[in-house]
Amino acid sequence: MLKIILSRTGKKKQAYFKVLVTQKEKDPWGKYLENLGNYNPRSKELKLNADRVKYWLSQGAEPSATIWNILVDKGMVEGKKKKVTLISKKRAAKIADKKKKNEPAPAAEAPKAE
Repeated sequence: MLKIILSRTGKKKQAYFKVLVTQKEKDPWGKYLENLGNYNPRSKELKLNADRVKYWLSQGAEPSATIWNILVDKGMVEGKKKKVTLISKKRAAKIADKKKKNEPAPAAEAPKAE
């Protein structure tokens, strides 16, 4: 199965990404089938070969969630954005408990003196 992914390059704390087509099981820093472009997250600059991206999508290559969101932003594909971060059920339960504790209690109505 083919996958379109981001492969990080660049210096420490100066991320720069290559957009690659590779086998899903392969290492993202190893050999790849084709380099489709690059992405600089600091300046939000994206250089993609749109024709080749559309070709690989037509061949069944599956984009990662981040690549999918970038393609939706650029209008290359249509659809909804995907969630990129995953929260475990245990962590979601902790967050919900914390929200319940921080919510103010509903104010009880005091009896009115007539």
